[in-house]
Amino acid sequence: MTRLDLLRHAKSSWDEPGMADRERPLAPRGRRAAGRVAEHLRAEGVRPDVVLCSTAVRARQTLDIVLPALGEPEVLVEDGLYAGDAEDLLDRLRSLPDATGRAMVVGHNPTLQDLALDLAASGRDLERLREKLPTGALVTLAFGGPWRGLGAGRATLESLVVPRDLR
Repeated sequence: MTRLDLLRHAKSSWDEPGMADRERPLAPRGRRAAGRVAEHLRAEGVRPDVVLCSTAVRARQTLDIVLPALGEPEVLVEDGLYAGDAEDLLDRLRSLPDATGRAMVVGHNPTLQDLALDLAASGRDLERLREKLPTGALVTLAFGGPWRGLGAGRATLESLVVPRDLR
């Protein structure tokens, strides 16, 4: 089974109203939430082969907090993950090498939620995912076959983990 983890960046700060969106850092609450997610990832033994991360400061800071829990994945920080939509992200994932057994994306909504809902044909948390993908939430999807075959309805939603549930 091939797995895809979609991690929405943790809560960002709005303390500086004139700051460019891409430059907004994590809020203290976001740092704490990302730390809880990191502990969850460590406890669950999540070890992606590759992590794709948006160039936005809040996404990179989220990755910095969770990365020590992930083993030693290849990390690729890509601009297209900041501005792209779900179709762009799907195209990027389809280009992953067949040898990649597990990948993680650290990015933004609505892209991550849209992609997860498009890919997932079933899963006990599907209705919850339809309602909201909060900041810091982690979606895990599983599918059979190579990345190039990933598409609508081809995955199962294995879990939706929300930081507030990890207290």
